[in-house]
Amino acid sequence: MDVEGREERFRGLYDSMRSRLISYALRRTHSPEDAADVMAEVFTIAWRRIDDIPRDDSSIFWLYATARRVIANRGRKVIHQQQVIERLRHQAGMSLGLVAHAGHERSMIGVLVLSRMDEDDREILMLAGWEGLDTAEIACTLQCSPAAARIRLHRARARLSAALVSAGVDSSPVVKRRDFEALAESTNKVTEDAREL
Repeated sequence: MDVEGREERFRGLYDSMRSRLISYALRRTHSPEDAADVMAEVFTIAWRRIDDIPRDDSSIFWLYATARRVIANRGRKVIHQQQVIERLRHQAGMSLGLVAHAGHERSMIGVLVLSRMDEDDREILMLAGWEGLDTAEIACTLQCSPAAARIRLHRARARLSAALVSAGVDSSPVVKRRDFEALAESTNKVTEDAREL
């Protein structure tokens, strides 16, 4: 079948079956968004396998079967993600406990304050403190000039210092690089497991 024929067949299939398929998906998923995702995936598969779809009224059954498999796969992914998240919580709790137990309470408060900061500030502080990059390297990473990187880092450090003070922590000196390194060392396992997500 040529491309035009495939497109015409797919459009006819989509137009005639989409309402039945979305109803099917809505009854089997937790939200309209999930049902829309299922429908999109089913029609993506249908496009790739258009030649395998029956040309008669039984095409809806092929789409239902495909939707059923898509929903089952999504369910397995959710279960797997929940298991990984639970492992991450457990390991993070253990890591955080080890860090705090090792006398790094100040570091932990710093990390909590850092986690609540603006994403751009957090990123530049992490590049400087955790990754150990200098301003030229930060500039290269963020694709800005070294002067802009210095200014951004200075402003982010000032905001971190103010946030630490408001959290009741003496911010002089601001969270040190070794504090970040200690936390990074104790949470390497958590980072490895997060990659599974």
